[in-house]
Amino acid sequence: MNATTVVPQLVQILRTLVTTGYSTEHSISGVSDPFLQVQILRLLRILGQNHEESSETMNDLLAQVATNTDTSRNAGNAVLFETVLTIMDIRSATGLRVLAVNILGRFLLNSDKNIRYVALTSLLRMVQSDHSAVQRHRPTVVECLREVDASLSRRALELSLALVNSSNVRAMTQELQSFLESCSPDLRADCASGILLAAERFAPTKRWHIDTILRVLTTAGTHVRDDAVANLTQLIGGAQELHAYSVRRLYSALAEDISQQPLVQVAAWCIGEYGDLLLEGSCEETEPLQVEEEDVLALLEKVLQSHMSLPATRGYALTALMKLSTRLRGDNNRIRQVVSIYGSCLDMELQQRAVEYNTLFRKYDHMRAAILEKMPLVERGGTQDEEIKESKEAQLSEASLVPTEPQASELLDLLDLLDGTSGAAQPPPPLEPSPGDVLVHLLDLPCDLPSASPPPASIPNLRVFEREGLQLNLSFVRPPGTPALLLITITAINTSEADVIHFICQAAVPKSFQLQLQAPSGDTVPAHSGLPVTQLLRILNPNKAPLRLKLRLTYNHFGQSVQEIFEVNNLPMETWQ
Repeated sequence: MNATTVVPQLVQILRTLVTTGYSTEHSISGVSDPFLQVQILRLLRILGQNHEESSETMNDLLAQVATNTDTSRNAGNAVLFETVLTIMDIRSATGLRVLAVNILGRFLLNSDKNIRYVALTSLLRMVQSDHSAVQRHRPTVVECLREVDASLSRRALELSLALVNSSNVRAMTQELQSFLESCSPDLRADCASGILLAAERFAPTKRWHIDTILRVLTTAGTHVRDDAVANLTQLIGGAQELHAYSVRRLYSALAEDISQQPLVQVAAWCIGEYGDLLLEGSCEETEPLQVEEEDVLALLEKVLQSHMSLPATRGYALTALMKLSTRLRGDNNRIRQVVSIYGSCLDMELQQRAVEYNTLFRKYDHMRAAILEKMPLVERGGTQDEEIKESKEAQLSEASLVPTEPQASELLDLLDLLDGTSGAAQPPPPLEPSPGDVLVHLLDLPCDLPSASPPPASIPNLRVFEREGLQLNLSFVRPPGTPALLLITITAINTSEADVIHFICQAAVPKSFQLQLQAPSGDTVPAHSGLPVTQLLRILNPNKAPLRLKLRLTYNHFGQSVQEIFEVNNLPMETWQ
C-alpha cells in the first residue's frame, strides 16, 4: 500500500472529524477527537514529504482545518500547530504556507508563554523559506523582545536578527540596540554579535556602519566578539573621507568612558593613526571640539595607568603615543618619558614594544617618521587577505607543535570510527625551525637573510559537507621541509539566517597516521556568511599511505541539535603522494 492510496482515505477521515464529528464522548473543549486529528496530521506530514501528488490531495483539507478549528482552547491550538507543521513539511501551496505563518503570528499574541515560545521557534524555522510572509509579523516579534521570560526573549532575539534585511536594517538595528541596553547579561553577547553581523552585511552607508559599531561598543563593549576591534579598525581605515569624523567620535567616547576595552582599543588605534586630524579645527559632521595636544597625551596616559586596562589595551595606547610623536607638532620629551617607563614592564609584550620604540628614538630617529607612517588602505575581504592568513597559519604551524590535551581527549570516543584501525591522536615529533620561520624583530633586521624556499605546489580545496546553509571546506598545505606533514585547515561557513552554535568538529585517522587537532577559532558559526570558524589539523604520514579521514560534527542550528558522522575518502592525491 503506497501513499497515493492511503492519503485520500486519511483525508476523508479527517474531513469527517472536522465537519460532522463523531460521538460526543470523544469531543474535548468543542474539538472533535483532537488526539485522532493530531495523529492523522502527523501521518499525512510523513506521507506528503517530497510527494507532489499527495501534497496536492491534502492542501484543501489543511486549509479547511486551519480556518475552522476553534483556537480558544488548548485542544484547538494543538490541532492547529500540527496543521502548521504539516504545511511546513509537505510541498504545500504558497497561499497555504502564508496561512500557516499567519496562524503562528496569532500564536504570538496568545497569553500562554508556551504557545508564544512554540510560535517563535516555528517562525524561526520558516524564516528562510518564507521570509516575506514572516516579515509581516516583525512588529509582534520585536514586541516579544521585551518578554520577562529569558527563553522567550532569546528566541525573539534570534528571530529578530533573522528578519533583518537591507530595507529594514535601520529600524531593526535601532530596536535591537534599545534591547541591548536593557537585556540580561546572558543575552548581551548574542545581541551585540548579531547587530555587528547585520550591520556588516546590510549597512546602507559607511558612516552609519561606524556609528552602529561605536554604539554597540559603548553599550556592551565587553560582550562583543574578539574580531570586532579588527573589523572596525579596518572599516575606518578604508573610509578615508570619514577619518576626521571617526577620530573625533572615538576621542569623545574615550574621554567619557575607558572601561569598555574594545572601545578603548579602537579609539587608541584611531587616535594614533589620525591624531593630526583631531587637532585640525572642527569637523562639519560633528559638534565643535577643541582639543589640545596635552589633552590627547593625558588621555592616553590615563589609559596606560588605569587598572581596568588589559595588557593588549596598553599595547594599543603605547603604540598610539609612539605614532603621535610623528603627527603632533610639539616636543616629544613627554612621549619619550612614558615609553621609557615601560622598558622595564613585567609584561613581555609591552616591554618589547617599549624597548624597540626607545631604540627608534635613540638610534633610528631619522627613520621614525617613515616607520610610523599611516596604515595603508586595505580592501576588506580581498584575496590578498586570505592568502596572508593562510601563509601565517602555515608558518605558525611549522614553528612549533604543542599538544592540545582537551582536544586529544575528545578524540578517544572516535577511535572506533575507522573500523577499529585508528589510533589515538599523537603529536608528531618537533620540527627544526627553518631560518625563514625565525621571528625578525623590527630593529634587528639581518643584512643577509637566507633566501626563502620556493612555495609548495597548491592543492585544490575540497568541500566535504553542506546542510541547511552550513558548509565545511578543507584546504591543504604541505610544508616543503617536511613532506610527511600535512596541514589541513577546516573552514566552517554559515550562509543560513540563523547562527550555528555549540559547533564542535572532531576527527579520526587510521592507526598508521599521527593526528593532532589545534583548538578551533570559536564555537559559533555566524549567519549570513559571517566570520568563518577555522580549525587546524596536523597529520603526519611517514609511509605516504592514502589518507582516510573521518569527521564528526555536533552543533545546534534553528533550535535543533545535530550530529553528523561521515568519512572523507576523496582527498586529493597531492595530500599524501
